[in-house]
Amino acid sequence: MRKLTDEEQEKIKLLTKNQVSLTLIEPTETGLKKSIMDATGSVRSYLKSENIHDYELQKQGTESKIMIPAVIHTGFKTIKSQASLYRPSTKKGDPRIWFYGLTKIADPNDIIAITYYDDSFQVFNLTKLNVNALINSSIQNPFQDLINAINNTENEVAFELLAMLRKIASAGPIPSMVDADTSVGRTLETALGIDINSSKKPDYKGIELKSFRNSRTNRTNRKNLFAQVPDWKLSKFKSSGEILETFGYEREEDFKLYCTVSAITRNSQGLNLRLDSDIKQLIENSDKPEVGDFVVWTLDKLHNRLREKHKETFWVEAESTRINDREHFQYKLVEHTKKPITTQFDLLIDQGIITLDHLIKRTKTGGAKEKGPIFKIKPEGIELLFPPSENYSLV
Repeated sequence: MRKLTDEEQEKIKLLTKNQVSLTLIEPTETGLKKSIMDATGSVRSYLKSENIHDYELQKQGTESKIMIPAVIHTGFKTIKSQASLYRPSTKKGDPRIWFYGLTKIADPNDIIAITYYDDSFQVFNLTKLNVNALINSSIQNPFQDLINAINNTENEVAFELLAMLRKIASAGPIPSMVDADTSVGRTLETALGIDINSSKKPDYKGIELKSFRNSRTNRTNRKNLFAQVPDWKLSKFKSSGEILETFGYEREEDFKLYCTVSAITRNSQGLNLRLDSDIKQLIENSDKPEVGDFVVWTLDKLHNRLREKHKETFWVEAESTRINDREHFQYKLVEHTKKPITTQFDLLIDQGIITLDHLIKRTKTGGAKEKGPIFKIKPEGIELLFPPSENYSLV
């Protein structure tokens, strides 16, 4: 897929803010003429992750074709359509997808956005549609209704928890359960009827609760996403030491490899990233012919690490006071940070917005110490991956 324009990126930021999970496809001139598009790896990954369709389980031939209702959004009107998902009998049966009526809204190399809601594909031309104007229009329109419905559905549990917190806050300061640093959280969980245990699962229907006394953790402008070593079993190189020995350099008294690796350009060590959506892998490649592809990450693992690292969380601020020599908490504010939209992780890798940092250094004992590899996101990409946090007053 071609590089997204600044305007297209801004539209995705707005959709991400409204918790719209989507995938993108770029129809070619030939594809529009023949009414056929390749279901790219990112499209297939989205359909599978959203439990819509799994091409891996689909047999070849027209008799195994799947038809799914679709709605094409043109702004203040919609076109009732259908999506055709199939694998042709010819060759390897490469997955195909088509939306009837797409030629009415798309030109070659436009970026088409696909999301899924109300048991139907919701399709629109990201390049041409005035997303901001429609969402914020004072005149009700089908596209605005769609985005609001998706946003409300995604926020249903959060609004439920917020109502419970406001009810607790309205009762005034509540006495601490125990005399300890952790009492601010334990007291709140008890008030909410949540069992205190050591489970690693989120506290309330998928939402993690974090409580603090009179302070709020600064989580803005986060650039580090997570650290994740390659899958050594799938990789040509089997350790960070091999990477260091092949690409490292002397710097003062150190032998190290500190560098950034991107999918859109090679760095000074001749390294770049390549996303292979067909086999669901992120591959690091060297321009040295004798090396070539040398380490691999599976996209499933990277997606899981992203979800694991950045949970949906309520950060609850409490004012601490002492009444009759006992600590009491008045819960006052909530900052709600939401989980990333993982289907956009691959897109941001491909666009060079998410990059990889190697931080490998030879130790005094001769071994290699790896602080990463660390996946990082450029500041302008934060809103493409993470819906912005919401702040709520409880009193």
